[in-house]
Amino acid sequence: MDIRKLQRAIVDGLEDVKGQHIAVFNTEHLSSMFERVIIASGTSNRQTKALAASVRDEVRKAGFPILSTEGEDNGEWIIVDCGAAVAHIMQPAIREYYHLEEIWGGKSVRMKVGEVNTKLVKASEPEPAPRKRTARSPTQAEAPAATKPAVKAPKPRPPAKKTAPAGAPARTTAKLPAAQVAAKKTANKTAAYKRVAAKPPARKASVAQAPAKKAAARPARKAPRPA
Repeated sequence: MDIRKLQRAIVDGLEDVKGQHIAVFNTEHLSSMFERVIIASGTSNRQTKALAASVRDEVRKAGFPILSTEGEDNGEWIIVDCGAAVAHIMQPAIREYYHLEEIWGGKSVRMKVGEVNTKLVKASEPEPAPRKRTARSPTQAEAPAATKPAVKAPKPRPPAKKTAPAGAPARTTAKLPAAQVAAKKTANKTAAYKRVAAKPPARKASVAQAPAKKAAARPARKAPRPA
């Protein structure tokens, strides 16, 4: 029996129904009953049952017998015994609880698996590297984004007009003719001259009119007495 063909048939059956997190382990050094343990996850009872049926079909197509199948009634953990290889199809919670990788995961087997529509990690295969972006040709280049219009600066506000105080006479904005303006200026000058001429001249105190200082009165001298 070729163990490589058997494990390939099992993995192909799991991939056909989109099995998740497929892992293949070599157990020749741990048990003499089988040489490979293959573990995969299904999200629901329906998917685990479909995975088990797909594995059986692919193994039989490859010319290998199916010894037994256990756990299909429940669907949480299905074991497909293919003789030299055993497939464990489990739901995520059951797989995390029992963690069979600690028991059978001593030696992992690297396999080349085919591409599946879902982006899942295949058995012992590193995650694909991110694709590098290549420069597009000018015909495929996207149209440049529309430029936003420049923000216009706010217009300066005109200075606020000063309001006249209450009670002040309103100023007339109409302009007078030039002749009236000249006559008004002449009248203002004449009135100013008359006001200046009407004022009496300032009086200066003369020296003659200044009040004479009164001499201090001296006591009269007494005549000497005869001897």
